[in-house]
Amino acid sequence: MPTELAAVLAGTDVAGGLSSKVLVLNRAYAAMRIVSAKRAFCLLAREIAEIIHVEPDGDGPGKYLTYNLESWIEVSALQREFERDRHDWVRTVRFDIAVPRIIRLLGYDRLPDQNVKLNRRNLFARDRNKCQYCGRIYPTNDLSIDHVLPRSQGGNDTWENLVCSCIRCNARKGGRTPDQARMKLIRPPVKPRRNPLISLRLGHEKYQSWKAFLDHAYWSVELG
Repeated sequence: MPTELAAVLAGTDVAGGLSSKVLVLNRAYAAMRIVSAKRAFCLLAREIAEIIHVEPDGDGPGKYLTYNLESWIEVSALQREFERDRHDWVRTVRFDIAVPRIIRLLGYDRLPDQNVKLNRRNLFARDRNKCQYCGRIYPTNDLSIDHVLPRSQGGNDTWENLVCSCIRCNARKGGRTPDQARMKLIRPPVKPRRNPLISLRLGHEKYQSWKAFLDHAYWSVELG
């Protein structure tokens, strides 16, 4: 198995294959965190994780298939021929290997932390880089974090009191509440039930298989 791993990690990183994201489940199939494909391959090579592949099944949840690294390399040959555009790839001298979307830790039962971390990255992801006053989307560098109820009036650093704001709207609002500044939030700020960065990825077709393990559980998936 180390030989296969060495081949993968020494391979050509096609379209950033080794930096692609992989959902990690615990032994009970609860979503734990997201890691890079490079980290996922290391876990697979140490035989402490297996690949969970979700086969689409019409409108249903699909069928789950499990693979170890060796068998996944064999399956990748068929995927390369028939499902090339559905996967990210890493190319080695001897073979091409598809990047798995989901792996499961075989001996890890710990439940994930259900608390979503309050930080700038998660706030920008929750609000999708959209100013919550004017509704326009901005690059991260052109956004700030605004206290709906200003600190000078007793406002705290909470999910329900922090929103993304463009620099212009933030300056216009100043140290006032939206009502005092005659401004209106496009929607009330709330604490997300799971990491908002996961919701952004679920909008991408490549990560649709994650939905089977996230839609029915309010896990706060931690980025690794």
